[in-house]
Amino acid sequence: MKRTEPPALRAVVLGASNLRMGLPLVAARLRGAAGGPIEVLAACGHGRSYVQWSRILFGVRALPGVADCGLWRALAALPSLASLPTVALVMDIGNDLLYGRSSEDIAAGVGACLRRLQAVGADVVIVPLPMASLEKVSTFRYHAARTILYPARGEPWASLRARARDLDRRLRELAAEHGARLVEPQAAWYGIDPIHFHGRRRRQAWDHIIAQWLARVPRAIAAGPGAFRLRVPPLGAAELRLFGTLRRTPQPACRLPDGSTVALY
Repeated sequence: MKRTEPPALRAVVLGASNLRMGLPLVAARLRGAAGGPIEVLAACGHGRSYVQWSRILFGVRALPGVADCGLWRALAALPSLASLPTVALVMDIGNDLLYGRSSEDIAAGVGACLRRLQAVGADVVIVPLPMASLEKVSTFRYHAARTILYPARGEPWASLRARARDLDRRLRELAAEHGARLVEPQAAWYGIDPIHFHGRRRRQAWDHIIAQWLARVPRAIAAGPGAFRLRVPPLGAAELRLFGTLRRTPQPACRLPDGSTVALY
């Protein structure tokens, strides 16, 4: 399937579970705002880390850290078009705290991503840690959520919360340093799980994030989902390990009839 016209918008989206579940909606809204084909480069996935390989399903599937994945090589190889708006979304940054990484290491990984995005002239939005949700979490609720999501991690809640506060501060400093805009996560978006959008509030959260993220995008038509249907292959990333075996998939993983593409890393 060949592209019929050049892309009207390029987007780089970085995150973990929230972004993975919301990627079809995000792509649809981007397509509606652009008024033409879009080119999306996405690094996301359940349990995704910014600074190391991360594994889920008892180690069955593993993905490289966002800061070191193939997305950056692919982005550097794309043609630089002065007329092509480039937007970026950086979110879901807290998983590495649960993997035991320091706030300094995590911020360094995010900072490396921001420098690369700044180099290509991207208009960047960061969704920092959901501190409004995390600050309401009791010790019991923390252990209940941790047991379900990260059963092997046993750090006391007071210690993890202190590291989360420090990371959130560092992320805000990085946003100011790199000229990125912040979209504050709202406590109402979360349920007993303090880091993932509640199913009933997921669209509300994305409506809020996308409205602020795309506020500066030149719009050829009124923003809206349009007739954009995206099915993201669950194992479509350019590089992943499945049962310990490295698996590579040509990109883009998704092509739409209008020429829009979504590449997964």
